Amino acid sequence: MEILGVDIGGSGIKGAPVDVEKGEFAQERLRLATPEGAPPREVARIVAEIVAHFGWTGPVGVTFPGVVTGGVVRTAVNLGEAWIDLAAGDLFAETAGVPVTLLNDADAAGVAEMTFGVGRGRAGTVLMLTLGTGVGTALFVDGRLVPNTELGHIEIRGKDAERRASAHARDVHEWDWQQWAKRLGEYMHRVEDLLWPSLIVLGGGVSKKADRFLPYLEEVRTPVVAAELHNDAGIIGAAMAAVPGKEPV
Repeated sequence: MEILGVDIGGSGIKGAPVDVEKGEFAQERLRLATPEGAPPREVARIVAEIVAHFGWTGPVGVTFPGVVTGGVVRTAVNLGEAWIDLAAGDLFAETAGVPVTLLNDADAAGVAEMTFGVGRGRAGTVLMLTLGTGVGTALFVDGRLVPNTELGHIEIRGKDAERRASAHARDVHEWDWQQWAKRLGEYMHRVEDLLWPSLIVLGGGVSKKADRFLPYLEEVRTPVVAAELHNDAGIIGAAMAAVPGKEPV
């Protein structure tokens, strides 16, 4: 079965049809820039453009970088206050003319990674971190998702954690890999003290370069591995969420 998945990020909106039995793209993905300021109707227009590009008429899964409950956005730290309490799932569906399932982006990536990636078959408490514009988190207990955890926003040294630990922060401050790893490790150690996970999975595009910073995470006691699906996980997880008859996340 193929389902279209769309992953909304702070800098880009990406989509592709996904073979949800294999966890693989069925066609090459399309990436379009996130409109400046991310106005909801402009973002919805981009989602509709991706749907039209693939000639898609069936269900579509869409991720959002914030808390989502019942298709309604509850937080949008990196996209703006216009999203708060917006029924974005309905907006996307009306604009694109297709049924839409909306869910948190890190949750989508985590479900994909736990099903088809490095977390498959893993019991215990597993935490996935998506490192990009912000820090997304997906928490699993014996393979079951605890949705909308948003642990990237805990406070570290008086600041939102993602302002020090995200891949975007590394670029903005021009930290080398070791400097960034020190800050990422401090954040991960704080999360360890709260959750005591048995495994931490690092996702997002930066996971392709894990060998450059994993050796510097010296103070993290939990085993840490790079995601296998890298930045494709969000699209794959979005598609999985939109499978007809599937329980909503």
